[in-house]
Amino acid sequence: MAGQTQQLSESVVIRSLRRFRDRYFPNSGKVVKGSLTPVVDAVGEPQPGSLDSLPVDVQFLIMTLLSPADICILGATSRYWRAMVRDPILWRYFLHRDMLNWPSIDHVSMPQLELLDAPLINEDESLDDREEWSDKGMESKVDYMSEWVSFTVEVSLFERDFDCPLCPDRYLKGCPSCRQQWLPSRPTYEVVTSFLQSLVPSSEPRFAMLGPGMEQLDVSLVTRLLRAPDVLPVSGTPHRQINGIGSGISYMFNNQHKFNILTLYSTNRAEREKARLQQQSISNKLFTFEGTDDSGYPIYSPAPQVQQVCQVVDGFIYVANAEPERVGDGESEAAQIRAVLSCAEGSATRPLLVLSCVSREESEEVRITRLQTSTSRNRARCRTPCVNIAKRLGLPQLANPWMVQDTVAESLSGLLEGVSWLLRCSGVKLYGS
Repeated sequence: MAGQTQQLSESVVIRSLRRFRDRYFPNSGKVVKGSLTPVVDAVGEPQPGSLDSLPVDVQFLIMTLLSPADICILGATSRYWRAMVRDPILWRYFLHRDMLNWPSIDHVSMPQLELLDAPLINEDESLDDREEWSDKGMESKVDYMSEWVSFTVEVSLFERDFDCPLCPDRYLKGCPSCRQQWLPSRPTYEVVTSFLQSLVPSSEPRFAMLGPGMEQLDVSLVTRLLRAPDVLPVSGTPHRQINGIGSGISYMFNNQHKFNILTLYSTNRAEREKARLQQQSISNKLFTFEGTDDSGYPIYSPAPQVQQVCQVVDGFIYVANAEPERVGDGESEAAQIRAVLSCAEGSATRPLLVLSCVSREESEEVRITRLQTSTSRNRARCRTPCVNIAKRLGLPQLANPWMVQDTVAESLSGLLEGVSWLLRCSGVKLYGS
C-alpha cells in the first residue's frame, strides 16, 4: 500500500508539471541539436536547450536526485526552470518524502501537518488553472516549498553570486543540518572575555529531566551520561538541595558551560526495572490524575516535590521512547508535559527539549536487510520520526519553545545538539566553530 501511494504521488506531480509546461511553454519540446543551453532567436525569445526538452517524467526524476540547494540553483538558470521548480505539488511531494527522516525539529520549523492531511489534488485543480506568475495563485500552495526548504536547503546556497527567489533566509534557520552554521562566529576578544567570566562564579542553569524513555529502554540514558566524560564530563554535585529530589548532577558542556540536571523518576528503581523487563506500565507517582476535560483529554497535577522543581529550573528535558514497539499513551504524556510546564509562573519562556531516544544504533547488517525488504522509504526506519513524536506529544500547541532531537542512549549521539539548543534558549551564549 505504501508503495502504491508513493507511485500515485509521483504520477500526480508529473501530470501537474506536464500540464503546466504544455500550457505555458509549448515550445519546450523543440531543441536545437547539440545545444545544452537556451539559444536566443532573432525575435529575442529564448529557444529551449536539451535539458528543457527532456520528457517531464525524466525532468522530475532528475529533480528527485538533486539536493535542495541544487534544485534552487536549477530554478535560477532560466525562466522555464524557475517556473517548473515553483510547482507547489512538487514541493509537497518532497515534504511527504523527506520529513520523516529529519533528525530534529523545533517550534519554528515544524511543518503544518494539517496541510499534508488534505487531499493531494482535486480533479479540476492543477497548475494550468492559474496565471504563471500570479502571487495570488501561489499564496495558498507555496507553503509546501517553504516548509521543505526550511529543513533541507544548504547554507552555501546563499554564498553564491546569484539571487535565488525560492529560498528566503528566514526558512534556512530551521534546517537541522544548518542550524549550527547560523550561530554567530566567536570574535577574538570573546576568548579573553570568556576566560575572565570563568573566574567569576555564576549560577549554572538547571533542568528537570523526566519521561518514559529514561525507564523503558534497555540502555539507561542517565547511566550513560554519568559514564561518558568524553561527551559530557561530570563537574560535580551542587550544594542546592530540593526536598525529596536532591541536588542533581552538574555537567560541563564544551569545556566551559556548566549546567545541572535534576532527574525525576516515576517510581522507585525496583518497580521501574520490573516494569521494563515485563514491558508493563506502572503508576506514575510524579503526577496525580484529576479526571478529564470537556473534550475527554486527561488532566494531571504534579506532585508537590515536582511543583517545587518546576519553580526553580530554567527548562525541561523530556525523554521520549522512540522505539516503535513501545508506543506510549500520547494523550497522557502530552497532558503530563502541559502540567509540568504550567506549574510555575512565567513558564511559557522556559524551553522544552524532547530527546527522541532509542537504546542502540542498529547494526549495518540489520540496516541493509531492512532497507532491502522495505517497500517505502518513509517506513525504512528503526525509530519513530521526530515529526510523529512532536505530534504525539502535542508540542505544536505549546506556547513554550521546544525541540525534538533524535538520540541514541548507548552512543549518546544527538545529545550534544539538543543540549546546545537548550542552553542557548536558556540565555547561555554559545558560538559556532
